[in-house]
Amino acid sequence: MELSSAAFWIALLQIIWVNILLSGDNAVVIALAARSLPPAQQKKAIVIGSAAAIIMRIVLTLVAAKLLLLPWLKLIGALLLVYIGVTLLLPEGDEDGAGKTQGNLLTAIRTIMIADLVMSLDNVVAVAAAAMGDTTLLVVGLAISIPLVIFGSTLLLKVIERFPVIVWVGAALLGFIAGELLVGDPALQEPVARIDAALGVTQHSFALMTGVLGAVLVLTIGKVLLMRQKAD
Repeated sequence: MELSSAAFWIALLQIIWVNILLSGDNAVVIALAARSLPPAQQKKAIVIGSAAAIIMRIVLTLVAAKLLLLPWLKLIGALLLVYIGVTLLLPEGDEDGAGKTQGNLLTAIRTIMIADLVMSLDNVVAVAAAAMGDTTLLVVGLAISIPLVIFGSTLLLKVIERFPVIVWVGAALLGFIAGELLVGDPALQEPVARIDAALGVTQHSFALMTGVLGAVLVLTIGKVLLMRQKAD
């Protein structure tokens, strides 16, 4: 597709717009993972984590069609999201020293990358469709999206500092995504279809139900672990 053509720029705008719409949950994870770091480390975690996540999304999009057909991949991703959601609810603890700070930074970046990797499994399909097989268009569109994701994460981080309850909302969001991701696994299509028929609901409705259950699961596990920590 020629850079000077109107079709290129229209497709580019579509990719940027789709990525903005689909990056809301990613911004939540980035902000939650960076919230316990010192201000200077927060900026590093957000910038490095966002850039690495976008690069991974580019790679994912190039192989999206094949990845989404792999059985059990979404199941593993759902379990990872539940784990990350619960982990983000737990306090980091008071740690001193440059080594500890660096370790926390790397932990935050790793959390951002893993969560984005999992949550992008479905999102990349929409981005790939907008790119229409043009790799240059894909890379440019997602690269332009990096500062937008960074801005959203930074803004959300400031909101979290004023309203800590958003941490729980973000963790619940991860649990909800995990529930929806689970029922979309190719290996579970037959049992899910049977459950849909037995309950008399559509696949979309059942996905919403499992999403709610996932959110409740994350919040419940997080609450129990926090109570145990306080008891100790």
